[in-house]
Amino acid sequence: MLSEKRTALSTMRTAIAGLCVPAVVLSILIATSRLYQLQEVMQWLVPLLLLNLGLIGLGTYLIARAFQRIHHYDRLIDEFKRKHSKLADLLD
Repeated sequence: MLSEKRTALSTMRTAIAGLCVPAVVLSILIATSRLYQLQEVMQWLVPLLLLNLGLIGLGTYLIARAFQRIHHYDRLIDEFKRKHSKLADLLD
């Protein structure tokens, strides 16, 4: 169970890093906006913004799912600790 909890935490870490990608891309676009005309690059910006929205949605979903899994495993670990005193000594 502890390894499953660790996996959920690593999923959350990956999702948080994935949420940073759209912010970096948009920051670069804003910083370089004086180098292009919006009308000329609209065919590239729309798919890029849709991809960024997809990444934000995926990251949000993965974080929410990781929170659910972490809470689930925490409850199971607490239950095992209540039932088995030796296990409680090892996990505290």
